[in-house]
Amino acid sequence: MHPKNIHKTSYNFDELIKVHPELASFCFVNKFDTKTIDFSNQQAVLQLNKALLKYHYQLTDWNIPEGYLCPPIPGRADYIHHLADLLSEKSTNNTIKGLDIGVGANCIYPILGHRIYNWDMVGADSSPIAVNAAKKNIIATSGLSNSITIRQQTDNAYIFKNIIQPSEYFDFTMCNPPFHKSAEEAHKGTTRKLQNLKINSNHTLNFGGQANELWCNGGEALFIKRMIKESVLFKNQVTWFTCLVAKKEHLPKIHKQLDKLNATYKTIAMNQGNKQSRFVAWKF
Repeated sequence: MHPKNIHKTSYNFDELIKVHPELASFCFVNKFDTKTIDFSNQQAVLQLNKALLKYHYQLTDWNIPEGYLCPPIPGRADYIHHLADLLSEKSTNNTIKGLDIGVGANCIYPILGHRIYNWDMVGADSSPIAVNAAKKNIIATSGLSNSITIRQQTDNAYIFKNIIQPSEYFDFTMCNPPFHKSAEEAHKGTTRKLQNLKINSNHTLNFGGQANELWCNGGEALFIKRMIKESVLFKNQVTWFTCLVAKKEHLPKIHKQLDKLNATYKTIAMNQGNKQSRFVAWKF
């Protein structure tokens, strides 16, 4: 993990339970004499997230509708820290302003961006349910609404249009795109993960996920290529466009699109334990 990520050490469940007692009933001591939770249990992961956000980021409360993505906080914080490194190349005394495309019901990136680096954040999503839930998460903690704004994308044909306002400027955009091509592919991906975790296929993955969070026509590569094409229209209103790339094999297609549009770009690697991930950053 990033050196500045406070989640790079083991969870202190005793301290987490003090701020969020509801977590206690999901904790147990494993065969290694370590206190932990069952990470395949969706409710256990939800309560862990609530505790982490209360303990480390001073949230009053946080929630998501049933079945929506329950994000792993450490990995989400890593993206934020690597973004801060990218932005540090440009010295500024002004407040950093960022845009999260596909903010989701959890609103996790705007919350972490503000709490860790005091950034002003805008979150955008096309789902009315996600938008309403994200707004509730902002209202739940006093002061967040002064620095975080949630907007709804009313036209699925666009990514930035209707969201970035005239004369508005962002230091960066970020995105965790849907990475499957179809509902069938998303289901197969879920089944594989369940098998890897040795969980019965009747279970739900611990992080959940709605259709618009998990898949889109053409999958991740096409979505990012669309984003790159549209970003040209806002090149004077954004310093760095960024997007997570779940599948490494998509990078050649993405780089080819960036080369075609004469963008300056870099791919930034991230590691969380055995998991390797990355995001691509570009500007004009």
